[in-house]
Amino acid sequence: MTESLHRSSGWITACLVALAALALAGSAQAPASPSLLPPGAIAPTDAQRATARKIGRILEEAHYSHAPIDHRMSDIVFQRYLEFLDPQRSYLLASDVNEFSAYRYQFDDMIRTGSVDPAYLMFARFQQRNRERMQYALSLLKTEPDWNVDESYEFERTHGPWPADQAQIDDLWRRRVKNDALSLLLTGKQWPEAADILRKRYERVLKRIDQVTSEDVFENLMNAYARAFDPHSSYFSPRSSEEYRIQMSLNYDGIGASLQVVDDYVTIMNIIDGGPAAAAGTLKTSDRITGVGQGHDGALTDVIGWRLDDVVQLIRGKAGTSVRLQVLPGGAAPGSPEKVLEFVRNKITLEAQAAHKEVKTVARNGRTYRIGVITVPGFYQDIAAQNAGDENYRSTTRDVARLLRELKSENIEGLVLDLRGDGGGYLPEATALTGLFINHGPVVQLRDTSGRL
Repeated sequence: MTESLHRSSGWITACLVALAALALAGSAQAPASPSLLPPGAIAPTDAQRATARKIGRILEEAHYSHAPIDHRMSDIVFQRYLEFLDPQRSYLLASDVNEFSAYRYQFDDMIRTGSVDPAYLMFARFQQRNRERMQYALSLLKTEPDWNVDESYEFERTHGPWPADQAQIDDLWRRRVKNDALSLLLTGKQWPEAADILRKRYERVLKRIDQVTSEDVFENLMNAYARAFDPHSSYFSPRSSEEYRIQMSLNYDGIGASLQVVDDYVTIMNIIDGGPAAAAGTLKTSDRITGVGQGHDGALTDVIGWRLDDVVQLIRGKAGTSVRLQVLPGGAAPGSPEKVLEFVRNKITLEAQAAHKEVKTVARNGRTYRIGVITVPGFYQDIAAQNAGDENYRSTTRDVARLLRELKSENIEGLVLDLRGDGGGYLPEATALTGLFINHGPVVQLRDTSGRL
């Protein structure tokens, strides 16, 4: 419980930082003309430059620590950003990091002015090294490794040295590929099959590195600043902020299907009960989405090889609107006849992520007891619905109170509140939930940035 409350309190800063992104989400998105970046490299947008300035002010003025963004903080942010880029020190060379050191004490000025080009330049170099490593890994699969050599591979390199030169990083990756292959051989696979699995794996990584957007780079950069202030503060891009809203409210507008990318295809993993897809009965688990169209006659956009979150954004939309999916049935070979399915989007409730109950029978000392178990996956609240005056807004406390009433009517003789899988969430819900069991006395104390308790 303590860890959950601690994590929850960190959302105070996270929400402040998220506001900056949302306020500017609709601003002009045309890329600026950075002088540092090579042609074709990902560049910050004008909106992101303005957002950086806003976030800098929020962190300095509203964060509890009141820490200044100075040269000392710049050094910390620089290190955090490197950790975001290459946490295992397996892509960048020592020469790259030495070159980046010229920016070590520029991160304070960068966020004040919005001139974040050096951070994007660092990412461009990482992206280049990532491509080089994947291409080298693919080349190694042409020849089966020598399994008779006595050597080792170091998994944890967080605090290890940066590879000194090309020969050293090549040797590191030779061992890594050999270890990846050995792991597959230990499951009973032969080298040709293992090599084919690894080839597909490395090709997917190679594709993903080229699907990174300016928003992705900016989110990592702003999180380097936020985490430099404390480990529980986070920056949310507009897209991440929407995902957080869904986690808190347990609802979104869509068709009600869980998706995952499998071999370049966005694949249906689960159909959510009560949603449009479940009601229609035409979409099946393992079906693969190859195209998405808006409305009754909007053009179908081919989405094979797309990032999952980009496809999700196409499928989601305002309740009452239509979306069409071009689907390759599960098990059908590529090139087989496809079908086009139309759905009217509606509000989807994520009941699997809500508090739920069950009754267990437990034997003790020759008799049995009926024990109610309430599982609380997280502390959630539909803040928007509450602010809109909806008397039936969703929250952890309201759900648990209802479950308690139901369990009492089922004549339970004991109760267990299972918080083992609770990852935290909205702090007011954690304290309100405690109030269902403790009728007086404080359970948590907060001090704001002015020192007021």
